[in-house]
Amino acid sequence: MATQLSEAKSQTELVISWEALPKDFQLEDEPVENTGQPLLAGALRESLEISGFIQPQMLIASNFGLCATVNGQFIAKAPDWVYVPSVNQVVGNRKSYTPNLEGDIPAIAIEFLSDTEGGEYSVKRAYPPGKWFFYEQILQIPIYVIFEPDGGLLEFYQLENKRYELKQPDENGRHWIDVMRLFLGTWQGTKEGRSGYWLRWWDQAGNLLPWAVEQIEQERQRAEQERQRAEQERQQKERLIAYLQFQGIDPNNLS
Repeated sequence: MATQLSEAKSQTELVISWEALPKDFQLEDEPVENTGQPLLAGALRESLEISGFIQPQMLIASNFGLCATVNGQFIAKAPDWVYVPSVNQVVGNRKSYTPNLEGDIPAIAIEFLSDTEGGEYSVKRAYPPGKWFFYEQILQIPIYVIFEPDGGLLEFYQLENKRYELKQPDENGRHWIDVMRLFLGTWQGTKEGRSGYWLRWWDQAGNLLPWAVEQIEQERQRAEQERQRAEQERQQKERLIAYLQFQGIDPNNLS
């Protein structure tokens, strides 16, 4: 009986340690699913950068190895997009990141749903473990997002009692992320030749964080509005001068 209990415990217990990436370890070089995924990941970072959100101590990356050692076996998984609030040391060219050893546990992991094996939902325990199991049980990332770009479906999971629970969006179809003080939601439109659904950020007041091309257009519109106001003021001044002159009043000698 004691042997059976010991075997059962060994099957369920996880011994997790946080070790640096071995120098001879080869990270999986998985091909990108399609050309749209780098655009989706880049767009998420771009608006954060333009808004001044990103700080030096943060780590924001895509297709980037997150590492852990489980029951003596080294594991690395690469989410499509990941946000770490603070790292111990700012490194310009990281190849991987080991939580706890190098800084905070990632606050958010995002996967863009692929057409292959449904690996984003994999709860496989055996080595190598599935992504869902790795994020939920090993790294314990507080927020896990699965986004289906073609149909625009956003699944937002939050870690509660060590399990991911699906959360419903607010009345605007967005999810509040307290650690970032931002909303995450979907948006439909075109960027860099790709038309369809995108993940976007909104601030606490509900303002969409713009991409570079949108910010340029906003600035162009503001400049045009200023030009139009200046033109209206000029025309109004000319009409006033003409009226005074018609009344026999010299506008240059008004006291």
